Amino acid sequence: MSEHGFFKAGDRIQLTDPKGKLYSFTITPGKEWHTHKGWITHDDLIGLPEGSVVSTTAGLKFTAFIPLLADYVLSMPRGATIVYPKDAAMIVGVADIYPGAHVLEAGVGSGALTLSLLRAVGENGSVHSVERRQDFADNAKANIENYFGASPKNWKLDVGSVQEQSFSEKYDRVILDMLAPWECVAMAAEVLRPGGVFLAYVATTTQLSATAEAIKADGHFTEPESSETIVRGWHHEGLAVRPQQRMIGHTGFLIQSRRMAPGVEVLARRRRPAKGAYGVAEE
Repeated sequence: MSEHGFFKAGDRIQLTDPKGKLYSFTITPGKEWHTHKGWITHDDLIGLPEGSVVSTTAGLKFTAFIPLLADYVLSMPRGATIVYPKDAAMIVGVADIYPGAHVLEAGVGSGALTLSLLRAVGENGSVHSVERRQDFADNAKANIENYFGASPKNWKLDVGSVQEQSFSEKYDRVILDMLAPWECVAMAAEVLRPGGVFLAYVATTTQLSATAEAIKADGHFTEPESSETIVRGWHHEGLAVRPQQRMIGHTGFLIQSRRMAPGVEVLARRRRPAKGAYGVAEE
């Protein structure tokens, strides 16, 4: 990461051309970045402030910045579908991932959400990630090390099923991104401290329903709450201000709940369910 807004060797730099196309590479002394119209010498970038306009030897101009986390996530190599920045931001906010929190994450994928979790917990917090597939774990590890420059000291990555792991500590948050998070509700109840947050990221309404019912049946959590996030960009050119034709619609659902204190019975909900909500028609 650059310090005080100036580029240095080892920084990831993002160049944007006048058409909005993005290019990204790591500043390495002695190297050159080539385009169809000339090249840029890496050494010439060192010491420049962010927001500079740089030119190739043939006069092609680019705006230069350090990539935002969202830019990095959308451009990094993927072994699995990523958690999009809009959902990662909501997860950090809804699950209240705070500096110093100890987070258990299951289902690492390409490491997109892990990056947001690590940044949110800070140096005094920790993230323990569990990924079932070795190839996904290897790809996520490479992406995270490339972003931070090294493997974070407060990050632990285990390969295997999260239900088969042995945990010796309590966590403040449990974040699940997997096909069947309802199978992990009992495990989450065991490892979460009282007041801790359980959150699952699922793609379909079937998964959402199964997870909600598992949380209610477990008896150790508050009534679950669910949501989805839809982001719509806007185009503005003079007085022509209108929604963009393309938008990031449904990507997934978030369902979250909080761990009750040991031995405390969950208060029964008082609202009346809709007719047929549980598949039984009323006479």
